[in-house]
Amino acid sequence: MRDFVTRFAPSPTGLLHLGHAYSALIAFDAARAGNGRFILRIEDIDQTRCRPEFEQAIYEDLKWLGFVWETPVLRQSDHFNDYDGALQTLIEKNLVYRCFKTRKEVADEIARAPHLTPDGPEGPQYVGAPLDPDEEQSLLGENAPFAWRLSISAAKEYLGSSFDRLSFAEEKDGCTINTKATPEIFGDAIIARKDNGTSYHLASVYDDALQGVTHVIRGQDLYHAAHLHRLLQALLDLPAPVYRHHRLITDDSGKRLAKRDRAATIQALRQSGATPGGIRKRLGV
Repeated sequence: MRDFVTRFAPSPTGLLHLGHAYSALIAFDAARAGNGRFILRIEDIDQTRCRPEFEQAIYEDLKWLGFVWETPVLRQSDHFNDYDGALQTLIEKNLVYRCFKTRKEVADEIARAPHLTPDGPEGPQYVGAPLDPDEEQSLLGENAPFAWRLSISAAKEYLGSSFDRLSFAEEKDGCTINTKATPEIFGDAIIARKDNGTSYHLASVYDDALQGVTHVIRGQDLYHAAHLHRLLQALLDLPAPVYRHHRLITDDSGKRLAKRDRAATIQALRQSGATPGGIRKRLGV
């Protein structure tokens, strides 16, 4: 049996709030209970929104809460070449294609045939196709922007009958359930862009494998991502971790907490006199 390894992987686009603290504490406690390892990873691939001051605040908040983690901390912005290598593998296997359509063009195409594009976790399940090579070269010559989409039809052809047998292990209420993976709910998902060499999906899957993560513990809002991540693991010959998706922390009105909820940030609670033990009690962990 592999050692128990889990992680907390925040994006430094704002201050940590109670929802982040809950997720981190669940993962940290699980690692201690399993006599395993807890990894902190900074997912800062969005260079337009991530800020150094938010990254520093993450370290300060977690240290105040009593966390300890391995160093050095992996920062995704230092590993774009690695993600490009994973993308190149998919390109060489003819599993991805360049999509030059703008968001508006995709929306207009969907609007013309809504019955062909049911909603998925990230919106309508758009399915496209590679352009004619001459047209593609012309657009590349014009330096036109594009996104790399994972072709669900190419993935099915590449994996053959094993595509229908894809599944992932989900822990819930002390039991492990083998769940059928249905990555087609994403349509042809965007996994990279011309101006941003990776996506959350590709970078997260790659780094979990690189860091030997055996258990991915995260919020219920990312449950459907496991379906797509399982497909990427199969296509890139990466190990599949066990998943555990926990409940989300909400405000008094039942609305999921967001980084704009200043009163619920760990920094604000610290300044108001809260204690780490009080935070744990409030969250029920």
